[in-house]
Amino acid sequence: MTQDTTTFGDSTLRGYLDELAAKVPAPGGGAVAALHAAQGAALVAMVARYTTRAKDADNRPVIDRIIAAADVARERSLALADADAAAFTAVGAAYKLPKESEAEQSARAEAITAALLQAARVPAAVVAEADEIVSLATELLPIGNPNVVTDIGAAADCARSAAGSSQLNIAINVASLDGAAGAEFAPVLKQIEEVIARADALHDDVVAAITR
Repeated sequence: MTQDTTTFGDSTLRGYLDELAAKVPAPGGGAVAALHAAQGAALVAMVARYTTRAKDADNRPVIDRIIAAADVARERSLALADADAAAFTAVGAAYKLPKESEAEQSARAEAITAALLQAARVPAAVVAEADEIVSLATELLPIGNPNVVTDIGAAADCARSAAGSSQLNIAINVASLDGAAGAEFAPVLKQIEEVIARADALHDDVVAAITR
């Protein structure tokens, strides 16, 4: 972020978009993925807070748990946006290390591998947030306030985008790692497919709920 804002949470929306549009290494798609997750979590929390009417009393323990979980997921996702920007910057720094001597080449190679691993682990963590957001939204749909049911679908779409964009960022970093290092992310790539399928199904369920 800019010198005036140290975190994505502190940035104005215009300031963030200006930086995203600028010719600078970060923020980029990884930060966007994390912020998709943060928006999805916020939408889940909003719908849950609208489901605290007197008629919702029987579901209040579940609703309160969903609110708490969604609020925590939003904060974690915001932190991951910052972590992604830092990880991307670290990759660039590693590639710029000197490589004249064998010792420098070895140190540079180790630094690049470590930076690439971290750059893939951050979007993997975003996938975990997207997974939870879809789970919370799915749990909320049958009991959520029907007046804001479309926002559950929007939350699912945010989570889907978070997972899909993270897939791209994991893949490009894994492509530069050797097979053994990259194997760490095989389960996450499978998880992404499942998150996307569940998010799509939830979107369809919301469409069905408002058109029946």
